[in-house]
Amino acid sequence: MDPQPAPPHMSFTALTGTSERVKVVDIGANPIDGTPPYVGMLRAGAADIVGFEPNPQALAKLNELKGPNETYLPYAVGDGKRHTLNFCQAAGMTSLLKPNPNVLNLFHGFPDWGKVLGTEEVDTVRLDDIEETAKVEFIKIDIQGGELMALSNALTRLRDTLIIHTEVEFLPMYVGQPLFSEVEIFLRQQGFMFHRFFPIVSRVIRPLISENSIYSGLSQIFWADAIFMRDITRLDLLTDHQLLVMAMILHDCYQSYDVVLHLLNEYDRRSGTQIGGAYLSGLQAKK
Repeated sequence: MDPQPAPPHMSFTALTGTSERVKVVDIGANPIDGTPPYVGMLRAGAADIVGFEPNPQALAKLNELKGPNETYLPYAVGDGKRHTLNFCQAAGMTSLLKPNPNVLNLFHGFPDWGKVLGTEEVDTVRLDDIEETAKVEFIKIDIQGGELMALSNALTRLRDTLIIHTEVEFLPMYVGQPLFSEVEIFLRQQGFMFHRFFPIVSRVIRPLISENSIYSGLSQIFWADAIFMRDITRLDLLTDHQLLVMAMILHDCYQSYDVVLHLLNEYDRRSGTQIGGAYLSGLQAKK
């Protein structure tokens, strides 16, 4: 996942006067991915993080830097079975799936980055079987093609989840990798709706080089971070607490102010409060 900066805007708590907390599960918490989207809530003491990182060096770094509301576990999340882990030349491409040369050879850099330097048999765990993940509300996941496998084995945890931030591909970077359409269909069946890409990434097809950089994009969309949220046409399925937590995540992490106001208006309708009005006034005062 491409790194995202901490949001510079006023926090949800500051705008609404609420004091909700969110439980976050970060699958593939390697700090190589940069600043996570929930960092603002974490720094404000409004989030509890349970992270998974099987790479010993990355896990050690996470534990070295962690705060009091962070727990990191050394497990590879999947379907609970034993798999072959493929170590690639670029550490960020290491995966339970084999790199797909038919796709990688289309792009600059990827044929080298995707070279498998070695393999190791690893046991995976099901998210549903890990006690520390109970009552998760926000899932961030980036495990190089294994996202749908992990989510498919977390049906119990998904019942409590409000927002999912997952990497998705539009071309199979790995052999047999599920693509965005398959992830979207699965999550829609679990009661989620697609919200937005954050961000969406293109790469140049060889041999053209755009702007003298192999990292520049052009016409071919390759991958994205996709944000899914609980279906907002069925707010009757959410508790009052869930409305506020979902609104907090969408505000603090994604600046989705319109959806946030929609959720707050439903909360006000139920409770007789005027949080939505205060939120809107706060947003307008910033302009």
